[in-house]
Amino acid sequence: MSTPAVSERHQSIPVEFADEEESIKITGFWMFLMTDMIIFASLFAVYAVYRSRTALGPTPQQLFHLGPTVLETLLLLTSSFTVGIAVWAMRHNRLRMVFGWLIATLVLGAGFVITEISDFVSYMSQGATWHVSGFLSGFYVLVGTHGAHVTFGIMWAITLLLQLRRRGLTAVTRRKLFTFSLYWHFLDIVWVFIFTFVYLSGKIA
Repeated sequence: MSTPAVSERHQSIPVEFADEEESIKITGFWMFLMTDMIIFASLFAVYAVYRSRTALGPTPQQLFHLGPTVLETLLLLTSSFTVGIAVWAMRHNRLRMVFGWLIATLVLGAGFVITEISDFVSYMSQGATWHVSGFLSGFYVLVGTHGAHVTFGIMWAITLLLQLRRRGLTAVTRRKLFTFSLYWHFLDIVWVFIFTFVYLSGKIA
């Protein structure tokens, strides 16, 4: 009598959780994200302390231009949407769709990194290097750490595409795609805080 109910519950479980061993690895990845959250919280705290310590260098209001930053925000938020569709396609066994939307995520992420590097180069060309003031040191470490995470995510997406092409949708590749999506959404959330707390508040302060 209980077999149909058990079967229904199993069918309602997302495919990335269907394999018990891979499901445990997803739980472990959540723990990794929590430690990463602590790192970013610490960097935000440091920036909050030092953002008013501009010494003889530029202030946030003088330095920041919201145009490139808004573009970065649009690119990263759109990439969060595309990776979400990739996970949806994975759950419906649509490998070609997974490829397409994961590539779109990769391209949007690359656009974000390129725009951020261009922004950094523009700041440095004005003499606003990291050692000029406490504000700039905190800024470059916080935003640069996030940018490094996005760059790592791009490399992860490339290796994931290679594995999907070679192995297809298996329990392992499904779990890897899902954990990648968690990582990517986490970076989007962190960026929303950076955009609001660093750029927007710095510009209107």
